[in-house]
Amino acid sequence: MLFVCAHNAGRSQFAAGLAAARAGGAVRVLSAGTNPGQRVDATVLASLAELGIDRSDQVPQPVTPELVAQADVVIALKPNLALPAHPHVETWPLPDPEGWDLLGVRPLRDHLERKIGELLTSLDH
Repeated sequence: MLFVCAHNAGRSQFAAGLAAARAGGAVRVLSAGTNPGQRVDATVLASLAELGIDRSDQVPQPVTPELVAQADVVIALKPNLALPAHPHVETWPLPDPEGWDLLGVRPLRDHLERKIGELLTSLDH
């Protein structure tokens, strides 16, 4: 599965970290951005670390047709992203957590965790 947002620094990194942890290696999880930033948001990393998830080695990367082709499902975490064609794209409109503090970002993290659980369950069937 591939999670995509604008900068691959917040939403998509959150989702990829949560999905990889929840899937436990049973699913390959990728993330990318349409206009990648310089680094993953420190608050997102700290929020994931609260759950024992370390994504400090991640570097934002661009979404490419080759990357999209590797995914069975593409999750756009922002509406109207310019994505390469793919037969299974879902859009989960989420707010951009840039500039949020740790307390403010936790509800977004928890919401994403529920959505990812639902997605993984649906892919199992």
